[in-house]
Amino acid sequence: MRAFVLTGPRTYEVQDLPKPSAAPGEVVVDVERVGVCGTDVELFTGDMAYLHQGLAAYPLRLGHEWSGRVASVGQGVDVGWLGRRVTGDTMLGCGTCRRCARGQQHVCEQREELGVRGPRPGALAEQVAVPASSLHALPASVDAVLGALVEPGGNALRAARAAAPDRNKRVLVLGPGTIGLLVAMFARAMGADVHLMGETQSSLDFAGRLGFERLWREDTLPDLPFDAVVDASNASQLPALALELVEPGGRVVYIGLGREPSRIDTRTLALKDVTAVGVLSASPALDATVTAYADGLVDPRPLVGATVGLDQVGSILAGDRPAGAGAGPKIHVDPRLSGE
Repeated sequence: MRAFVLTGPRTYEVQDLPKPSAAPGEVVVDVERVGVCGTDVELFTGDMAYLHQGLAAYPLRLGHEWSGRVASVGQGVDVGWLGRRVTGDTMLGCGTCRRCARGQQHVCEQREELGVRGPRPGALAEQVAVPASSLHALPASVDAVLGALVEPGGNALRAARAAAPDRNKRVLVLGPGTIGLLVAMFARAMGADVHLMGETQSSLDFAGRLGFERLWREDTLPDLPFDAVVDASNASQLPALALELVEPGGRVVYIGLGREPSRIDTRTLALKDVTAVGVLSASPALDATVTAYADGLVDPRPLVGATVGLDQVGSILAGDRPAGAGAGPKIHVDPRLSGE
């Protein structure tokens, strides 16, 4: 099979590799779609912290936002999975520690993260082997595109829930990229008065086409009380701004990660009696995200600007935009496509 492999910082190959076989407790999936995200870019550039902590190493096969159909099952796996469209949890805990036992495998100290942390190869290939325990079945109304948006959607849903929105609350989302827009979509579906702050006019214009009207840059942000502020950016100065902007007694949610350390003044946090929440993983919200997509509560398909083949992944990671791409910030990969 063909697979995209990072061989070092900014070096890569599309390699012909043996197809995986399903070990006991595993399935092999024919991959239909894979999303490219900021974590993949950091692994490509070599900036990702896991590389420097010894938790990830080249060669590395990316791909943790994916969907596909189960092609084979290993010993001990229900054959009812065969032929089903699925996605899977990125976070693969050890299964025996205290955190795993209480259902928090996404923060297991010994966890693997598919295509990110540890040795398990990711889904940027024609096939991928994953534990059956990580699978989430997709109903017929959730197509391959939506399936590959479940993982980022789960992160965003957790952030939106942490903001505790309702029809009486005003929520500001900093950073109208894929995660920020997904947070905004879920918060809107929950009834919140959603505002978005961005850096570029093009990103704000795209948010406007998704039906959001309250769109601002930092210098045009109105003097309004924000009951919750979600930082979905990679800008190291915005976590502190989020704390400044939120109403006393409100909530700040941190889901974006900057390359440089971010600093907030905990005196402000305490004196404003603010609740601060960090979101690492989609794991606790994957099923709820599938349901939201299936029911049409949120439709994130317009976020996908283009779908490319494995041969184009390297240029995407390097920052190139595919010819003819739409305005959506997310790029998907279909490993079945051949050629440039």
